[in-house]
Amino acid sequence: MDLKRLNYFITIVNNKSYSKAAEKLHISQPSLSNAVKKLEHEVGAPLLERSTRKFALTDAGELLYTRATIMLSQMDIMNKEMKEVIVGGKGEVVLGIIDSLKTWLPKLIYNYKQSYPAMVFKLFDVLSVEHVKQTLQTYKSHAIITNQLIYEEDIDSIPLYKERLVAVLPQEHPLSKKTTLSLADLEQESFIISTEGFQTRIDIINAFKEEQLKLNIQFEIDRFETAVSLVRNHLGVTIVSENYVMEPIDKTVIRRPIDHPFLERTVYLAYMKNRHLPVAIQQFLQSVEEHFSTNKPL
Repeated sequence: MDLKRLNYFITIVNNKSYSKAAEKLHISQPSLSNAVKKLEHEVGAPLLERSTRKFALTDAGELLYTRATIMLSQMDIMNKEMKEVIVGGKGEVVLGIIDSLKTWLPKLIYNYKQSYPAMVFKLFDVLSVEHVKQTLQTYKSHAIITNQLIYEEDIDSIPLYKERLVAVLPQEHPLSKKTTLSLADLEQESFIISTEGFQTRIDIINAFKEEQLKLNIQFEIDRFETAVSLVRNHLGVTIVSENYVMEPIDKTVIRRPIDHPFLERTVYLAYMKNRHLPVAIQQFLQSVEEHFSTNKPL
């Protein structure tokens, strides 16, 4: 079965339009229609309903679309793996990360590049659980370092370490006089929290519910950096990873520990179980695991 025709067919279905698909594929609409007719002849059945104004697939079309999508995805994955095998130690490490890794990741990458100086690192922010799964399963990343535990048969989630969540306040805030805070101390404060889909948000909300307290949410953000900036400008208080604010931030904000057992999170290294990875990338992932298995400080 011709792979190009299958790709044409999938593109038509995804766009629900011959004209849009032709534009995306940079071919003429008649050529696209002709390719689909040849594919139907090869299959031995119509793939698209032609008797209605609404775009629809036949039963044969539904089956072919499902199977062809998986097959072409696997072909794309194979091509990526083959390219990585060929380049060996001269490729790139594509790594999803969370904000709090700045205390240890740069040092680990520095040590790694002493052995693999030609490897290029592409680092990007990890958002929701779905974002983690999607980037791994489509091979858009080699690994993710995240505080999300991923429940998927094809993904390994290796626990690296635990870290506490701490409160961040403006320097002159009345609560700054206390060495340790309770959640009740923060109940009436203008609160800055992660948007939907972040594990940190879930942990904070669950902790407040457990204490039967309400959160006064005034800002929702994607990055700890934004949260701290809002605190710095006296727009509220927030709770972030202790490692994000481990190093001195500046004199305009302070951090305080919170007395609550729920406010702790685990950081995981997640990657595809059966994906072939070049030795150079395997070595990097191994170095991450070994860094914490030997109880080295963060």
